[in-house]
Amino acid sequence: MRPVRVRRSTLPYTHTFGLGGSSLILVGLMIATGVLMMLAYEPTPERAYDSVVGFQDQFLFGGLVRNIHHWSANILVAVVLLHMLRVFLTGGFHGPRRFNWVIGLGLFAGVLAANFTGYLLPWDQLAFWAVTICTGMFSYVPWIGEWLQGMARGGAEIGSATLVIFYAFHTTLVPVTLALLMGFHFWRVRKAGGVVDSRPPDEVADEKPDYVSTLPELLMRELAAALVLIAFVVVLSVFFDAPLGAPANTGMSTNPAKAPWYFVGFQELQLHFHPLVAVVIIPVLVALALLAIPYLRYPKEQSGPWFLTATGRRTAVLAAAAGFVVTAILIVLDELVLQPGAGLPSLVGRGLVPMVLLGAGVFGFRSVLIKRYGASKGEVIQAAFVLFLVALAVLTVTGVWFRGPGMALIWPWG
Repeated sequence: MRPVRVRRSTLPYTHTFGLGGSSLILVGLMIATGVLMMLAYEPTPERAYDSVVGFQDQFLFGGLVRNIHHWSANILVAVVLLHMLRVFLTGGFHGPRRFNWVIGLGLFAGVLAANFTGYLLPWDQLAFWAVTICTGMFSYVPWIGEWLQGMARGGAEIGSATLVIFYAFHTTLVPVTLALLMGFHFWRVRKAGGVVDSRPPDEVADEKPDYVSTLPELLMRELAAALVLIAFVVVLSVFFDAPLGAPANTGMSTNPAKAPWYFVGFQELQLHFHPLVAVVIIPVLVALALLAIPYLRYPKEQSGPWFLTATGRRTAVLAAAAGFVVTAILIVLDELVLQPGAGLPSLVGRGLVPMVLLGAGVFGFRSVLIKRYGASKGEVIQAAFVLFLVALAVLTVTGVWFRGPGMALIWPWG
């Protein structure tokens, strides 16, 4: 995982913010606590909820162990996302690191799969109806939607077969896949010569090579960062319990019924787009764009400094502001004005027309970046990435905190 010697310039914490190593520590916490929980958990609808309650109440530190497992899993989603964002914003996906970006996307998908498959296991109201919503999205996939939904649920409805499938994936298939991908990912990082130096290229070029021993210089820093992270998760778990609602009631849905927070953004999209567009077309286009990013032809493969250049920083800030303001305005406008008077056919009025308008808006924004700021191809792609990420964040925050009964817009403090 580490060479015998490393450059002294790579030792400061701000070089990578320890995000890759933090992900490894959080996965370790999840596995350790998950194994302990497996000793008491029973994956049947009749016993799942009671076994979780029994583990919390009857086992020494059982509640703390479950809290650590829960918070480690949720923090891991954010840490992996931040790690990918750091790699992207420093151009660390060029050259020999191209395929490692793809592996990183696979790891992120694996982390989401780990969280989602574990979400159902407590078998409470929150989990049951959240998974019902998410698996229901499969039905919108053309031609194979019903088959995909049946495969995910193990039948027409969520029941004992669904719980066994999710338990098997969560405790075996997903962890093994994550372990293999992480090992491959770390090996590729070292093969590429480590992470990209985030300092200005001139400063890196003028520096005389100064190597230090990995042990203890780097290892002690990583150990200290790991202990701080573990302490943070433990303290958080002491004061904040993992949610556990009433036992699952298959005949009475919660209101509102929401997907897990990391999928709420796509649930929010369903309120503004035709389901085919929100669940299939947009996610597929985003996934293909993310996979293609390192393999596009760039006139100059810029990497190293944050946001690439001064122009890159300006265009990224502009994209973030545009993503925040425009997304928030469109949500409110659609809620208050457009939905009551929808007169066009569903797929046209809620799908094709908005997609064409948004595409025209993004193309116009691209033209502004090139003509007004002289942005390069890499800077334009960076701005588009930031625009999408901020828009998704606004959709997620709206879905989590600003949607009440009937998924109507509310003030969270009202």
